[in-house]
Amino acid sequence: MQPLDYCREKAQTSHSNFLASFRFLPPAQRDAMTILYAYCRELDDIVDDSRDPSIARATLAWWRQDLSKVFQANTAPEHPVNQALRSIQPVFRLPESELMDIINGMEMDLHHDRYATFDDLQYYCYRVAGVVGRLIARILGYTQDTTLRYAETLGLALQLTNIIRDVGEDARMGRIYLPQDELAQFGVSETSILAATPTPEFATLMQFQFNRARDTYRQAIALLPPADKKTQKAGLIMASIYHALLLEIERDGLANVLRYKIRIPNPRKMRIALKTWLFGFKP
Repeated sequence: MQPLDYCREKAQTSHSNFLASFRFLPPAQRDAMTILYAYCRELDDIVDDSRDPSIARATLAWWRQDLSKVFQANTAPEHPVNQALRSIQPVFRLPESELMDIINGMEMDLHHDRYATFDDLQYYCYRVAGVVGRLIARILGYTQDTTLRYAETLGLALQLTNIIRDVGEDARMGRIYLPQDELAQFGVSETSILAATPTPEFATLMQFQFNRARDTYRQAIALLPPADKKTQKAGLIMASIYHALLLEIERDGLANVLRYKIRIPNPRKMRIALKTWLFGFKP
């Protein structure tokens, strides 16, 4: 199997919101986005599927070594995803530091299942989502450095949406990504979250999380220079779908994230994608 075919197969097995924006891209950019998605998916699976943290750390260390070969002229990477990355890295000027940061962010999940403050959480979000946003912006094309700041902020908004959506699922794995000082501020105990027991205090806490995520979308869009709006349309499609997910979670009842996970059906994703492609996105 060719490296690109491997990445396509990896992407096709997922139902991620990330994928709906690919359809509108020219082939070279679509393939690059597929490769980037497969790279992130491989790393995420290492952490999620491993029962032994030491094995996961060793595997991530191997990935660091193999990724470094993407940037070495005389050494070929072994993994098909990294082989595919090597074919697109010079075209889109993808920095080694940003791709490495994703590995470092994934590794944080092996030793961090709590975050004391939002600043701590934001650093994690930068590594697992902000740099992904920057890499996407590079693939899509940009003329101003402010576009990278937009993409990084949008990555934060998407990750905050994921954290809100996954509160219950994460709790069942013993993880709480809501900042500890904010739990204390709103009078929410870890015990109630881990036991999936909604309380009025929890609902208020989640409204606070919702408001911050919604405002982060607005901050991101405000940073996007008009000159780059056309090239960044695929990113705006992702933003529109995730923003719709955030609003759907609120409509359903924010406290319900403890009990089940809200999803946007694929036909609706495609309607949102087409509408955003034609008319843009304004949160």
